Amino acid sequence: MNLVTSLTSKNVQLPTFVLCLIALISGGTFSLSLAPYHYWWIALLSPALLYACLLGRRPKQAFLIGWSFGFGLWFTGAFWLFASIHNYGNISTPIGILLIALLASVMGLFNAFQTWAYKRFFPETPLTFAPLWILFEWLKTWLFTGFPWLFVGYAFTNVFLDDYAPLFGVLSVSFVAVLIATACVEVIRKRTFWVLPILTLLLGAWGASSLQFVQPKNERALSVSLVQGNIPQDLKWLTTYQDRTLEIYQTLSSSEWGRDLIVWPESAIPMTQISVAPFIQEMTQLAKQKNSAWISGIPYYDEQASIQAGRSVFYNSLMASGAQTSGLYEKQRLVPFGEYVPLAGLLKWVLPALQNDITEGSMSAGPSGQKALNIKQHALGTAICYEVAYPNLTRTNAKNSDFMVTVSNDAWFSGTAGPWQHLQMVQMRAKENGRWFIRATNTGITAFINEKGQIVAQAPIDQAFVLRHDLPAFSGQTLYTRLGDLPILIFSIILLCLGMYYRPKQVDVSFKSRR
Repeated sequence: MNLVTSLTSKNVQLPTFVLCLIALISGGTFSLSLAPYHYWWIALLSPALLYACLLGRRPKQAFLIGWSFGFGLWFTGAFWLFASIHNYGNISTPIGILLIALLASVMGLFNAFQTWAYKRFFPETPLTFAPLWILFEWLKTWLFTGFPWLFVGYAFTNVFLDDYAPLFGVLSVSFVAVLIATACVEVIRKRTFWVLPILTLLLGAWGASSLQFVQPKNERALSVSLVQGNIPQDLKWLTTYQDRTLEIYQTLSSSEWGRDLIVWPESAIPMTQISVAPFIQEMTQLAKQKNSAWISGIPYYDEQASIQAGRSVFYNSLMASGAQTSGLYEKQRLVPFGEYVPLAGLLKWVLPALQNDITEGSMSAGPSGQKALNIKQHALGTAICYEVAYPNLTRTNAKNSDFMVTVSNDAWFSGTAGPWQHLQMVQMRAKENGRWFIRATNTGITAFINEKGQIVAQAPIDQAFVLRHDLPAFSGQTLYTRLGDLPILIFSIILLCLGMYYRPKQVDVSFKSRR
């Protein structure tokens, strides 16, 4: 409280480097608000401190302050990437840390331009700070293919404010949280009228909690088994270990045939469908004999597309087979430096290990508008690994589905916060779309998540395990499933336009005199 008071006092003028340091620390601690730590209140304090640091500052100062915040946010919040770079990319510790710092420097530019634009074009008020924050979070979902991570809204998964998610998505939760946080700063500045919008937003969350957009179908829930093979990442793609991998999944599943659905995780079968055709046929026949549906991640080789392209075309895919089951889903959003390498020719000398197997650097993106998997007369919407971080893509795949499946291989990041942040996003997607999610992973975190985003069953991490639960089908669509991000984006743009129109003239005069 004393720090915020000092930042907002007209009698205290802190040097820019001190403000940058405060912003760096506030951004660097933000990830503690997310899983696995769940100190959600930090997601209010962090943007509140940034807002306070910007009070009375010039646009150039705001750029540096915003970049400092963004650098801290991404350096600590995405440091789990170091495990993959260092352990599986054959990169030394100093270079690995340098690459994370480079990522943080680039991603920090989002916050830098956000705060610069805020001070350059808009009056100092939460009603312009919050909508601008949301527009820049939205930019991260698509600009340069997108990296939609570390959103403020995720801190409130299963924490009251997430009841806005079925209405307007995670961006609306971010909007409400940032507006409340910055309004609290104004209250500290003795502008007590901001208490009213704070109470209104909290009351709105309470009212939203009573709305019901979806309902369970009057049908028997499917009995589902999620198989977690726990294959070490350094062995997963070795040709000498492939047969052992298949044996592990086959053994773990042997007691599960006869249940309605058995799910293996992303690339559980580490060979193409052509290379392992006899094994797939054997599993398919067994599934049909036991009246089970079977789903598995697999690298899919598209022969026709390969001939047309003059190169080998592979997809990170999820195939469905067995009793009354069919479908193939090809991943649409690929992981940069994991499934494809931007500027591969230029970066080959930095990341040579990324060209070692078919899963790294050589995948193709699947087409949009793919159909849901057909599982015993049910539509199973799909998201493979990284895709579930994209709200609009998941929303599209959730339309007309009865439930959702997401498969992943987070063994790349074992022992870090990455898998937990990833799981938290799945919870938000379930809440946004009012659908149960089943999540099958190689090493964890395998889980069943209900339509409210609550984890109802979870497998232990980093051990072979079969997680069993029933999966109910749901009908109906949330408002977010129908309209997506459009309402919150339009509302944010309206607030910003009003802010520009009513920007006090003395602000422009002051700005010009200090340029």
